[in-house]
Amino acid sequence: MRKLLLLAALAAGLAVVAASASGEPGKKPKAGGHAFQHVFVIMLENHSKSSVIDDVNAPYITSLAHKYAMASNYYGVTHPSEPNYVASISGSNWGVNDDQASNRFDHLNIVDLLEANHLSWAAYMESMPSAGFTGDQYPANASLYVSKHNPFVLFDDIRSDSARLQHIKPYSDFANDMKSNKLPNYVWISPNQCHDMHGGVFVPIASDGSDGTPCPYGSTKDDPNDASLKKKADDFVKGAVETIMSTTDWKNGHTAIFIVTDENDFVGTNDATDDWESAEGCCDSPYLPPFYRFLGSNGQPDGNVWAGGVYGGGKIPAIVMTAKGKSGFVSETPHNHYSMLSTILWNWGLPPLANTADTLNVKPMTEFFTKHK
Repeated sequence: MRKLLLLAALAAGLAVVAASASGEPGKKPKAGGHAFQHVFVIMLENHSKSSVIDDVNAPYITSLAHKYAMASNYYGVTHPSEPNYVASISGSNWGVNDDQASNRFDHLNIVDLLEANHLSWAAYMESMPSAGFTGDQYPANASLYVSKHNPFVLFDDIRSDSARLQHIKPYSDFANDMKSNKLPNYVWISPNQCHDMHGGVFVPIASDGSDGTPCPYGSTKDDPNDASLKKKADDFVKGAVETIMSTTDWKNGHTAIFIVTDENDFVGTNDATDDWESAEGCCDSPYLPPFYRFLGSNGQPDGNVWAGGVYGGGKIPAIVMTAKGKSGFVSETPHNHYSMLSTILWNWGLPPLANTADTLNVKPMTEFFTKHK
């Protein structure tokens, strides 16, 4: 009932909010948006900016950072993975700082806003077995696909809607969908755990190795396993980006691409931060009280305790690509996943979601879409 009331209020007031943003009273946002018609988000895993940009094992990603635009002070919202994904589409981690597959969220999210404005969307999950799959992982013995990297199925009002679930597709559909040149306005891409730099799959699955298996965890930056993970992610990003760039909408300057990781490196040797390289943050990253007990993915305390303070996700790579924006641009403004979401909402004149309403601390990345004079 609460969600229905919120959606009713949203539908009633959305035209006014949008008109305020667009300066056209009584008109809803147009699919063209302020800067672009289509936005793609490619979410990678568990690597710091310093581990990826200018790293010999990620030459393509590095080339994009220097050719297009980069947010040099961009942070993950928090740790671990799942709350960063949830924050990226709803504007908050909703008090969750763990990776429990059973977590569910009953909050407004970007899908609610897009659909209320007749804007289209799709999410592509590599190694997910079928559209609308709601299992926690696949395959059962390898976890190439994991639901913690698919925030859409964690929200009650998407998970319970069979029509909405059909918008969440296997990545194997991506290339053919792009060839149609009928691109959704909003597209999310999650590679599998061998192609997103996460790792942790120790057995081969696809006989031709096309799924990246096997892909053991790296132990330190650029050890053989970590180097392999970066190379596999670099190749995946190249394939995805070149597919997007082959579309008419990219060539006409109507498309933006955000490439980010969810958080910085997992080092396994820093109990004070629950074993992450850094817990630096900005832009409304959550405050955790002293003696906060971290939980493992099983929901049980893992033995590490937080001293108290802002618990951010550390500095991470963030690349913004559009034929319509600045090239070779580097922003020093502090940003995080809330900033990315805020920018997407700004583009279509959509109302804020949770922390994106805090414009004092969460700055939309509009500077990336203003040409040099």
